[in-house]
Amino acid sequence: MLKALFSKLFGCGCAGSETAVGKGSSGSIRDLEDFVTYVVRSLVDYPDEVKLSTEENSEGCVIKITCRKEDIGKIVGKRGKTIMAIRSLVSGAAGRQHRRVSVEVLD
Repeated sequence: MLKALFSKLFGCGCAGSETAVGKGSSGSIRDLEDFVTYVVRSLVDYPDEVKLSTEENSEGCVIKITCRKEDIGKIVGKRGKTIMAIRSLVSGAAGRQHRRVSVEVLD
């Protein structure tokens, strides 16, 4: 499943990706939301309480993550490394779609 997500987001030429993803499919904001949801829910202790919302603004889209207070640290990671990695992947995938998308973790 993760391989299919990556191939859909980044368009890598992985073997079998056309059957898993669909031939000629293009990425969308929904695909980025699904990716963030998958990664964040895999990290936290209470995955059912993770909520995502997307807002359009003048600079692009913002994906906002809301979760339990005790799970925020797991998403942010030590010195912010985890959230920086998520932001980097989302930004790179959005750049391929000629869009600007950022990710925020709300209190």
